[in-house]
Amino acid sequence: MNQNYNKARLFVASCLALLVTSLTFAMRAKIEEVFGSPIASGGFGLSKEEIGWAFGPAFWGFTAAMILGGLIIDIVKTKNIVRSAFFFHLIGAITLLFANSKGTLFLANVFIGFGNGCVEAALNPLIATIFPNQKTKMLNRFHVWFPGGIVIGGILAWLMMDQMQLSWQIYVAMLFIPLAIYGFLFFGQNIPETERVLSGVSYKDMIKATGAPVVLMIATIFMFIIANGIFELPASWMYLAAIGVLFIGSIIEGKFIKKAALIFPIMFFFMLLTAATELVTTQWMNALLGDAGINPMLILVVITGLMAVGRFFAGGLVHRFNPSGVLLISAVFSTIGLYAMSIAQGATMTMVAAIIFAIGVCYFWPTMIGFVSEYIPESGALGMSVVGGAGMVSVAMFLPLMGKIMDTEGTQVAMQNLGILPALLIVGFGALFFVYKNRKPVELSGK
Repeated sequence: MNQNYNKARLFVASCLALLVTSLTFAMRAKIEEVFGSPIASGGFGLSKEEIGWAFGPAFWGFTAAMILGGLIIDIVKTKNIVRSAFFFHLIGAITLLFANSKGTLFLANVFIGFGNGCVEAALNPLIATIFPNQKTKMLNRFHVWFPGGIVIGGILAWLMMDQMQLSWQIYVAMLFIPLAIYGFLFFGQNIPETERVLSGVSYKDMIKATGAPVVLMIATIFMFIIANGIFELPASWMYLAAIGVLFIGSIIEGKFIKKAALIFPIMFFFMLLTAATELVTTQWMNALLGDAGINPMLILVVITGLMAVGRFFAGGLVHRFNPSGVLLISAVFSTIGLYAMSIAQGATMTMVAAIIFAIGVCYFWPTMIGFVSEYIPESGALGMSVVGGAGMVSVAMFLPLMGKIMDTEGTQVAMQNLGILPALLIVGFGALFFVYKNRKPVELSGK
């Protein structure tokens, strides 16, 4: 494998690009209170459902860019996906600075979502390529900067807006610092082709490795439609029922029509639940825990801080329990944590519940990506992009739904409804661990 590139510089640049992504998540969690405040008190008077809709493009735009990037990255090259990420981030940050309505907030999140998606589409495969023997470990370390950035964003929110009483626009302007640095570090660097290309796996084999591409595409389009309010299911339980029907459809396509392995479609649908468990909760942190007797942004900082530390030291845990075992442990703690947060009384018990939740969601995202990279490597950049994109479009679908439940039934009911997702994952990851606990990662032979 040609290693005519600066591995350390590429890794640092990748981490800073992900830092920009995560800062946008922290900033949405904070400015939700600005856009939701009454106009008379200086806000924009949007309902939680409207805010969920305006935040949606950050997730479905992420999905669109990520999946498209996974499809074309080997044609247009990784460096051009990275450049696209930079320019989408730049336009999105500028638009967010001037957002003053539901429409402009929506538009800002379209560009930010595309930028975030390009980051994941380009850099997950890049990390897997430059660290071929440490994929899950280094993907976890790379993804330290997702919760790490939320910690930084949460502290900045508390310091700049709560203590110094600065405007939210000054807070948002902090995005331009890591954005400029990662642009400088990436541009002009030699970036290698993806592992799939270097190993000689064909484009056709990459598509085949996804198992049920038609049903997975239908599932993604369905979630896009729901996320954009084009169609709304009449009852919340129907969302899970629809996911179940699509899951059965993927089994039929993969097993009986294409005679393909089913592990990729299974991970696709697991990702819908893991991503929603983690990101819907953190995006609605202000609303969910606003009456807990403790600053919700402080809770968010604690949760994401623990996630950052956990991901940095993930290598030993993954080695001991296998990625499937780590995912099972995560599902158990997430379920307990969400239920505990829904019934916690007072600041101390809320913080304890939040810590349990943080332990649970800590490894979900990078370990899901790492599992796909290690056990389904023929799926290449497309596999990592489709799984990551599935997670984001799932969040876009569940965000307004959770906002609606909070508006009509309260935050306790919303958290308990959300807790159903990791409870289902306990069963799914339990079966996955039983099958994969003793299996070694699949290696692609270079050509």
